Amino acid sequence: MIHSLRLHLTPLPLPSMAASLLRLSRHRRALLPLSALRLPLSTQPREPSSSPRRGLPAFLSFLAAAAAGGTTATVAFCDSDGRDHRVGGKESTELVVRGERKRVPQEFVDELASFLGENLTVDFEERSFHGTPQNSFHKSVNVPDVVVFPKSQDEVRRIVMACNKYEVPIVPYGGATSIEGHTLAPHGGVCIDMSSMKKIKSLHIEDMDVVVEPGVGWIELNEYLKPHGLFFPLDPGPGATIGGMCATRCSGSLAVRYGTMRDNVINLQAVLPNGDVVKTGSRARKSAAGYDLARLIIGSEGTLGVITEVTLRLQKLPSHSVVAMCNFQTIKDAADVAIATMLSGIQVSRVELLDEVQIRAINLANGKSLPEVPTLMFEFIGTEAYALEQTLLVQKIAAEHHGSDFVFVEEPNAKEELWKIRKEALWAGFAMKPDHEAMITDVCVPLSRLAECISVSKRLLDASPLTCLVIAHAGDGNFHTIILFEPSQEDQRREAERLNHFMVHTALSMEGTCTGEHGVGTGKMKYLEKELGIESLRTMKRIKAALDPNNIMNPGKLIPPHVCI
Repeated sequence: MIHSLRLHLTPLPLPSMAASLLRLSRHRRALLPLSALRLPLSTQPREPSSSPRRGLPAFLSFLAAAAAGGTTATVAFCDSDGRDHRVGGKESTELVVRGERKRVPQEFVDELASFLGENLTVDFEERSFHGTPQNSFHKSVNVPDVVVFPKSQDEVRRIVMACNKYEVPIVPYGGATSIEGHTLAPHGGVCIDMSSMKKIKSLHIEDMDVVVEPGVGWIELNEYLKPHGLFFPLDPGPGATIGGMCATRCSGSLAVRYGTMRDNVINLQAVLPNGDVVKTGSRARKSAAGYDLARLIIGSEGTLGVITEVTLRLQKLPSHSVVAMCNFQTIKDAADVAIATMLSGIQVSRVELLDEVQIRAINLANGKSLPEVPTLMFEFIGTEAYALEQTLLVQKIAAEHHGSDFVFVEEPNAKEELWKIRKEALWAGFAMKPDHEAMITDVCVPLSRLAECISVSKRLLDASPLTCLVIAHAGDGNFHTIILFEPSQEDQRREAERLNHFMVHTALSMEGTCTGEHGVGTGKMKYLEKELGIESLRTMKRIKAALDPNNIMNPGKLIPPHVCI
């Protein structure tokens, strides 16, 4: 007999979580008066304070010192030039991303200030903050020279045109939740913070679409849509914004039912490197007119342009949902149930897998006593009768694969809190090692290979001296490993890299990908040639060169530096 489980879960009351979520609530520092911008950047304060900023990762002091020291190294674009360019290239083992930094001309800063006014800063602390990822271990020797906060598409266009004129690099900046070094500024330049562009421009209820600016967060968007009976079905990490979600081609736990970002964007507008504003299509649900430019820009990680407007496909809020949980003795059994559920044709909206270490972390962070064994979580939507029918079918499948303690929740608050714990899995992991950082894998394999891939990886992880947590969007073959390591210990960093390297190559050997949803940034470039082949990479670089001949758009990301055209 199935019993309805009423769970009373609370948010994580952790200092580490609060620090990690700093970007979600942080107010912008007071910007420098315009008179301060008249000084050459070389005379601006460059030395950080003796103690790290409260709430920031421990490596900020290292980053600031490296940036202040002016360390530079030229990024190579071909293997044949004889330079050492291991960072991001084939078989890269370096941790810190290096780049060539040029002095930003004062006349360039003056031109930006002429129309941005106080929405521009050269304050060192602000630049360091924007050049330091808060949710990943990636680092760069440089930080942005200037941070700007445009409020309109026209301001973005003028910023980009000025950058192209003076050949100053651009790093678009959204919710700062990415974890593969997307917002690093290895070449300095301008960081375009899109947080001031957060208007919901128009909602078309009968067409089930909405037009938004890129700074709108997906959580805030769904709060706006809820009274209208609609929602946007992608759910990456808390704090993610629509612009960044497009740039990284994100997905989340609901992708198994609703697809990824590329499936949920109807059209978008972007400012190209020369200042042109391109609109990729109409609001029609389908079109066969011309190249699919929207899908070219989605996933381009800011290397082709700056996204300034997005039209999103919406879904009706389900009338009823059920969340189910089931325990297993082995992670292979849990993965096999996920595969069997998908093959059965049951229309699940979520299938999430958590290993016993992840459950232990959740118990530690929240004072819970969940069984510390591999666990599957499901969500079923539809009418009350349909959702219950699907739940019973999955219960039967789970029993055939040694599942136990099958329970479900129907009460809205219990469901919300249960999924909230799932979304905060990373922060729960940090509760086990509060002073550690996380190296996070993001591989995806064909569904039939998921159980094998996870099982092989899990054996290596369990044998490692590091703490490793496995969590998966099991319904579409995507799984993550959170590898906790002490950043000051080189042996731990190398062990984390070894584990990450093994899992990526295991996935590639099974016709999988090095990243299912986190994107490439700087961290995954070294795997792209093996996954895609050199001709694909050359094609990507030709597209980049055609649209961005001055290479100002997020240089040093996505396309490996050794690729020649």
